[in-house]
Amino acid sequence: APTARNVFIITIDGLRWQEIFTGADTAMMNRDDGGVNDNAVVGLREEFGGDTASARREKLMPFFWQTIAARGQVFGNRALNSTVQVANAEKISYPGYSELLTGRVNPLITSNTPIPNPEVTVLEWIHGRPGFSGRVGAFAEWRVFNAIINVGRSRLPVWTSGQAVPESLATPRLREIERWMEDVTPLAPDEHFDAFVYHAAVDFITQRKPRVFLLGFGEPDTWAHGRRYDRYLHSIRRCDRFIRQLWEQLQSMEEYRDNTVFILTPDHGRGVTPRDWTSHGKKVERAEETWLA
Repeated sequence: APTARNVFIITIDGLRWQEIFTGADTAMMNRDDGGVNDNAVVGLREEFGGDTASARREKLMPFFWQTIAARGQVFGNRALNSTVQVANAEKISYPGYSELLTGRVNPLITSNTPIPNPEVTVLEWIHGRPGFSGRVGAFAEWRVFNAIINVGRSRLPVWTSGQAVPESLATPRLREIERWMEDVTPLAPDEHFDAFVYHAAVDFITQRKPRVFLLGFGEPDTWAHGRRYDRYLHSIRRCDRFIRQLWEQLQSMEEYRDNTVFILTPDHGRGVTPRDWTSHGKKVERAEETWLA
């Protein structure tokens, strides 16, 4: 096949392979294990349930299964002996993203502390190649991406939710998004809602037309940590919709039409039991298991 001219890396923080390949788990749709209000259980099962794994996963991620899987490649379904996993021992976000973007494990990166990454990411490397200066960027929900990509050294245009829009990136649309974020309570001190990231990224893409771009979603991980299986599922479906909308936007632009590859993956897995599905890390069994599309 012809070599694609553009590459978009799309990460979905903490999204388990179990939901990707088998859809929503009805066993977690309860108050104790999934934090689901008793009055909402029936509606949630109708919305995401199904008699087969194929039916459930298409309800959860219709674009992923009807377009991405149909036109691309999907890895990580352990029921079919397809294995994807992180190589770092920490099984948390910063080590996972650094491994993903550098191709190697740095044993000194052991926490999510936002220390500037000593490793050079592929984004920084390719930004220095002929024809790519100013054509690489990253927009992410998690503010620690500024350290992961080491913006002080890489000089890459990086925008993360909750930060002030850098003057070099400022547009009327981004300023408007920034004002909306000030009026909405964030998910955490270093996290905001994926919708802000998505719309900010679309503005950047439309204006700058990057050839290599990272878009980092984060809500699934946040809601999973909070043991809210209902909101975890809804945030996954929303990510799927955002990815579809982005694909359609790119297909409408001459620079990207039929000339762009999406690479999708999480930064780590999670526990697999009703008790530990909310967690990941060195002590959580099987949290190294991930997926790739």
